[in-house]
Amino acid sequence: MHYGDLYLGKTTVLCKDTPAFIANRVGVYSIMAIFHIMQEMGLGIDEVDALTGPIIGRPKSATFRTADVVGIDTLVKVAKGVADNAPNDEARAIMEIPPFLQKVVENNWLGDKTGQGFYKKTKGEGGKEILTLNLQTMEYGPKQRAKFASIDAAKPVEDLKQRIKMLANSGDKAGEFYKNFHAYLFSYISHRIPEIADDLYKVDDAMKAGFGWEIGAFETWDVLGLENGIKTIKDKGLTVASWVEEMLASGAKSFYKIEDGKKFYYDQASKSYKPVPGADAFIILENLSNNIVWKNSACNLYDLGDGILSLEWKTKMNTIGGEVLEGVHKAVDRAEKDFRGLVLANDAANFSAGANVGMIFMFAAEQEYDELDMAVRLFQRSTMRLRYSSIPVVVAPMG
Repeated sequence: MHYGDLYLGKTTVLCKDTPAFIANRVGVYSIMAIFHIMQEMGLGIDEVDALTGPIIGRPKSATFRTADVVGIDTLVKVAKGVADNAPNDEARAIMEIPPFLQKVVENNWLGDKTGQGFYKKTKGEGGKEILTLNLQTMEYGPKQRAKFASIDAAKPVEDLKQRIKMLANSGDKAGEFYKNFHAYLFSYISHRIPEIADDLYKVDDAMKAGFGWEIGAFETWDVLGLENGIKTIKDKGLTVASWVEEMLASGAKSFYKIEDGKKFYYDQASKSYKPVPGADAFIILENLSNNIVWKNSACNLYDLGDGILSLEWKTKMNTIGGEVLEGVHKAVDRAEKDFRGLVLANDAANFSAGANVGMIFMFAAEQEYDELDMAVRLFQRSTMRLRYSSIPVVVAPMG
C-alpha cells in the first residue's frame, strides 16, 4: 500500500477477501439495481444514462455505456459470481439477471468487443451515428434526448453536493428515480460493513478510485442527511443495518465530520469517530470552510495556519475572469499586510482552463475595445502583482 501510494500514485484500498471485493461488489450491485428500477419505472436506456452520468458526479459512460465498455458478459459473470458465492447477501435477488440482459448475451451483443451492445455505431450518409437498443423490441433506433425538468434546472449548478440534493428532492420522474436508487444503494452499503471492509471510508475510496465516482456512497448519504437516508430506505421496503440505527440513536448526525480542518469517519466497531488515515499529510481546502477570511462569488481566501493564506476559485472549469482577478489582488494585499505567504490552489478537476475567453469574445464581438484593453491590462497587472509581491507566492496546480 505504501509503495503503491508513494511511487505509483495510486489509491490502494485494503479490503477483505470477499466475492468481488469492494468496488465490483457495490458497483455491479448498483448497476443491477438500476436495471431493476428502470423496468419498474418504464425508463429507456438514454434516460437512465442521462440520470446516472456526470450530473451526479459519475463518469460520462454512466450505466449502459460502462456495461458496453466492460463487456456485458463480464457484468453478468460478476453478478452471478456474487449471487453464487455470497449466500447470505440480503440483496441477492437484485443480482438475478433480468430477461433483457439474458437476451442481449444470447444474441452475442456484448458491447464494444462485438461491435454492438446497448449501443451500436453505424455509418450513415451523415457520417457515424450511435444507435440505442430498445429493450422492449430488441431493435436499435436513434438516440433519444432525455427530458427531465430537474436535470435541466440542475445543470448550471457547479457544486456537485448541491446538485445531488436538488435532484434527489425534485418532484419529477428523475427525483423518483434518485429516491429509488439511493434507497437500494444506502441499504446495501450499510449491510456491507464490516463484511467487505471494517471502515466505511474504504467503500467510498474504492468507488471513487475504481468506478470513477466523484463522491462516495457514504458521502452521498451524508449530503442527503442520515435520517432522511434511513427514511428513504424504509419507504422502499428495504432494511438498514443495525449499526446505522445505533449510530443515529447515539446522537451522531453523519458518517463523516470535519474538526479543525481534519476529516473524521464513524467507526462502527468502537462506536466513535476516528481520523481518516493519511489525511493529515496534506491540506484539503474543503475541510477548511470555517477558516475563510474573505470571499466573493467566485473565490475563497483561506487561512491555512502558520501565517499562510490560500486562494481558491470555483468558476466554470476554473476560468479566470474579473472576480478571480479581484481575488488575486485581495489575497496579495492581505498576505503582505498580515501574513507570511500565499498559496494559489484549486481542489478541482481542472486547476484552471485559463482566461475566460467567452468574456473576451463577447467584448470583441460587441467592439468594446476599451473593456477588452482593460481586461487584458488587469490580467497582466494581476500576474505581475503575484510575481513581484513582497511575500512568497506558491502556485500549486493540480497534477
